[in-house]
Amino acid sequence: MNIAFSPCPNDTFVFHAWVHNLIKGAPALDVTYADINLTNQWAAEGRGPEVQKISYAALPWVVKDFSLIPCGGALGRGCGPLVLTADQTIDPASLSGKRVAVPSERSTAYLLFRLWAAKHVPGGVGEIIVMPFHKIMPAVRDRKIDAGLVIHEARFTYQNYGLSQLKDLGVWWEEDTKLPIPLGAIIAHRSLDVEEITKWVRHSVEYAWANPKVSREYVMQHAQELSLDVAQSHIDLYVNQYTGDLGTEGFAAVDALLGRAIKEGLVPEFDLKLLRR
Repeated sequence: MNIAFSPCPNDTFVFHAWVHNLIKGAPALDVTYADINLTNQWAAEGRGPEVQKISYAALPWVVKDFSLIPCGGALGRGCGPLVLTADQTIDPASLSGKRVAVPSERSTAYLLFRLWAAKHVPGGVGEIIVMPFHKIMPAVRDRKIDAGLVIHEARFTYQNYGLSQLKDLGVWWEEDTKLPIPLGAIIAHRSLDVEEITKWVRHSVEYAWANPKVSREYVMQHAQELSLDVAQSHIDLYVNQYTGDLGTEGFAAVDALLGRAIKEGLVPEFDLKLLRR
């Protein structure tokens, strides 16, 4: 079976057992390690592996062809994207008409940014520039852009670039909705046995939790030069109860995010019930 997910520590931690044939009855995996910007595009274009990790924000473009797997993804509290600048400012109005770099126009981070900016940035931002997330902080530091939207391990390393946090969009979202933040989703093509895939993903998550040190070599092999401490912090933040099962609250968070986005005309309209089948 073909699968695509990022080389980030939370994904390699979650899928280590399945990738290494430790899940009884699960098919062998042919893995493609890809930035989520790529998988969002592949899924929307109907190409790429039949199982992928994409942004929750990209679901409206793919939900007719792909099912949402209710485990294995990244959704939680205290793990939202950050808006960073090279200046010591906390005034959202400073972004009016400015150039902002984002990791993907179909990322959950960007969708949260659009929902937040619509309420807090008078007149809106100026130019949106899409670039790989690992290039965003250097670009902000070097003042090639005015602000950057960052995700994943950048939460732990942005101070190393001399940057300041203008807004934690996760804090804004949680205060506004009282719900966790939907970030990355696991999807499977509807032609597959989705129940079986869900079972295998969940078993891989459970194996990772039961044997947290077994995956360390694999995680660090793909950790993009992160230290072990930062990689572990990444896992601790993004692998949580919702990774094991979205549950009622997790689905409510996804409904809230995509429902608001549909209302604002930011994503294609679709029946939210499709997320549950």
